[in-house]
Amino acid sequence: MDKRVLDTLENLKKNGFKGEFFETKDEAIEKIITEILEDDSISIGGSMTILDLGLYEKLKEKGNEVYWHWKASAEEGKQVLKKAIETDIYLTSTNALTIDGKLVNMDGTGNRVASMIYGHERVYIIAGKNKICKDYKEASNRIKNIAAPKNAKRLNKNTPCVHTGKCNDCDSPDRICKAEVILHKNPDNTQIIVYIINEDLGY
Repeated sequence: MDKRVLDTLENLKKNGFKGEFFETKDEAIEKIITEILEDDSISIGGSMTILDLGLYEKLKEKGNEVYWHWKASAEEGKQVLKKAIETDIYLTSTNALTIDGKLVNMDGTGNRVASMIYGHERVYIIAGKNKICKDYKEASNRIKNIAAPKNAKRLNKNTPCVHTGKCNDCDSPDRICKAEVILHKNPDNTQIIVYIINEDLGY
């Protein structure tokens, strides 16, 4: 196991998170499908990693009640987001993981970061090794100059970063960087489980 990954896992555990390592995404998929019970209700936060893993479809096939606004129509979206707040389990990824065991995220709406912190019995954060950063400075740079421009482009936003590929700390009405949340420790009443996969996944 890469030393960066090993140190990140050790520090996540020191900070109260649970951490697990998988060589491949297929191993991670198998574990999470096995670990989640059929009667668990699940919601999913916006995540290209979760989309690429096909977890929504796999959990629906298993018989779980699954809510994801990405899979809902525009009319259903708000209702799905409301229902998603109260599920047993929440699945998403993170914009960055620091080697000292912190989760760093930037949101536009805030539903994803809110659900990481409160409201669910278990939160699964699934991240490729490409999300690991040396420290907060590197994590912030990753969000501003890798994740945010790609997500803004995916969402067809008219922000400077879509055109320049880097953050301009803009005042655009389409800005998606509105709420930064750093999880230093595992929040009370929720268990966060971080799956690190030895592949490059998501933005």
